[in-house]
Amino acid sequence: MSTAEIHRQITADEIAHTFEEEATPKVDLGIYAFEDWLALVIFWVMALAVFLQFFTRYVLNDSYAWTEEIATYCLIGVVFIGASMCVRLSRHIQVDLVYRYLPHLVARGLSTVIDLIRIAFFGYTIRLVWIYIQIIGDEPMTTINFPKNYVYYVVLLGFALMFARSVQVALENWRQGYSILERPGAYDGSEG
Repeated sequence: MSTAEIHRQITADEIAHTFEEEATPKVDLGIYAFEDWLALVIFWVMALAVFLQFFTRYVLNDSYAWTEEIATYCLIGVVFIGASMCVRLSRHIQVDLVYRYLPHLVARGLSTVIDLIRIAFFGYTIRLVWIYIQIIGDEPMTTINFPKNYVYYVVLLGFALMFARSVQVALENWRQGYSILERPGAYDGSEG
């Protein structure tokens, strides 16, 4: 048995056709919402701050102290704005095992109660963050002379978006008659 490769002769037309591109489907950016793009922008600002911190510390041997603080505050923004993405897509951690064993009406009622608790929680956190912003006032950041309350306005925006998205999710669950808790397969594509 020979291990030599066997090559067949191909024509110039066959070679030319290999470079023709097949029609690719268009990218659908419609699946992304405001909070997706905002989180992306904040993430890249954070990435640039981290890179600048690394570069100034290890290449120039003269670290910019403010980059670490900016990166930390950007991380706060990414977390809270990103959490609203998770609310919109129902991607937060949840336990749906018990719903498999409950009668349909009980599972539906419990799922609705969970939606209402989530809405109330985010509404209450909006109030708490607003009170906190009023308390800290114009307290400056540690390394730069910029008020911290702007960071917490981003947190407030994140909770406001989570509240709005939780209302949207609850209305959608009510409209379709089930939630991700009751039928997780309908959300991940495993349900036929």
